[in-house]
Amino acid sequence: MKERIKDRKQPVEIRIKNFNEVSFGFDEKQAVEEASRCLQCKKAPCIKGCPVEINIPKFIKEIKEGNFQKSLETIYEKNLLPAICGRVCPQETQCEQLCTLSKKYEPIAIGKLERFSADNANVTLSCQVDVNSPSMDQKVAVIGSGPAGLTCASELARCGTKVTIFEALHKPGGVLIYGIPEFRLPKKIVEKEINQLLNLGVEIKTNIIIGKTITIDELFQMGYKAIFIGTGAGLPNFLGIPGENLLRVYSANEFLTRVNLMKGYLFPEYDTPVSVGKKVAVIGGGNVAMDSARSALRLGAKEVVVLYRRTEKEMPARKEEYENAIEEGIKFIFLVQPIEIIGDDNGYVKGIKVVHNKLGEPDESGRRKPIPIPNSEEILPFDTVIVAIGQSPSPLIPLTYPYLKTGRHGNIIVNPETCETNVNGIYAGGDIATGSATVISAMGMGKKAAKSIIEYLKKNF
Repeated sequence: MKERIKDRKQPVEIRIKNFNEVSFGFDEKQAVEEASRCLQCKKAPCIKGCPVEINIPKFIKEIKEGNFQKSLETIYEKNLLPAICGRVCPQETQCEQLCTLSKKYEPIAIGKLERFSADNANVTLSCQVDVNSPSMDQKVAVIGSGPAGLTCASELARCGTKVTIFEALHKPGGVLIYGIPEFRLPKKIVEKEINQLLNLGVEIKTNIIIGKTITIDELFQMGYKAIFIGTGAGLPNFLGIPGENLLRVYSANEFLTRVNLMKGYLFPEYDTPVSVGKKVAVIGGGNVAMDSARSALRLGAKEVVVLYRRTEKEMPARKEEYENAIEEGIKFIFLVQPIEIIGDDNGYVKGIKVVHNKLGEPDESGRRKPIPIPNSEEILPFDTVIVAIGQSPSPLIPLTYPYLKTGRHGNIIVNPETCETNVNGIYAGGDIATGSATVISAMGMGKKAAKSIIEYLKKNF
């Protein structure tokens, strides 16, 4: 069995000085060679690992045979956002984890092949993609243009439903636009795939905050027969320790929004500078922490250190992103817990007081719980702190429309199989329902919700 093909990357010494995409992806020869490793299993366990159920062996076979157009058409049957998913989905814990080859060898590079197909074929979506879907001339409102909203809208449009997406920001894309850096997901890729959605007849209205500009009740009064809420997890979590109000303390949400959506990395071309000192601490161990650390480095920080309360083994970040961070010179200090951010006389950060941990028994997450070691405190010098310990569901709609049943973390409670809320005609999915999760899991919920909405419209209108 041939070894898995490695993708090409920008050299480290060059990429740490720019925001261009790190990975170049496969060229045609590499893609065909990697596709030839696929065993074309009859049972195709990889499909079961895909939340949107792409026919993975089929699209890979088409690449192997040089039919790049047919490969992308196969993906489009299930997934509207292949160029995005090929770049940011955690395939290693989903489809690739179930690849038959992974039992003895490295699994097929499914994500990189999906990216190749999206980047190298020229297929335009149309409403004729699913010719067996019943057409229904009804209006549906989708709130939020992140992965869940975009997917729900595309599935509804394919069935002939009139869909309007309402987006609070001035650009559609949700977390794809404001949360993921250019070097991992170029915004031109997001715009290209959103344009495919417009080809299906979906209307997108930006700068509209549902709950403020327009209420849920007003949407129903405007003739929308069903509503899907996909507003994501935009509420940053903080540590709740002294000093979090000091200057140069950022939530990762604010930091990445300034860098990505507001183009802070292009200052002075864009008048949105981001103040980053010489020594930056990023608190957390997930993909958002990796994105924040690598962005800070590119903005000119001399040293970037990730502080994580557990060990490398427990980090939720993708292995690929962690390895990229290590290559780029990001440092890691494990088993430390910040207990205070120290400021100078001018109100700026000058250090973080931490306590060292040891690991105890597994907690509810299944990971070993960090336990502070008595008398192990020390102060580490930093002049910038980015808190990347997760986000909570956006609270605006539950606050302005109190009839929706919510969980203790502010998430909208839904039936996991149908995405129905407790209010007739209202559905929800993605991070607003699950809390902060992955792009592809949000897309999976968007597909489920669309199917449920179609059934609801057929029964009631």
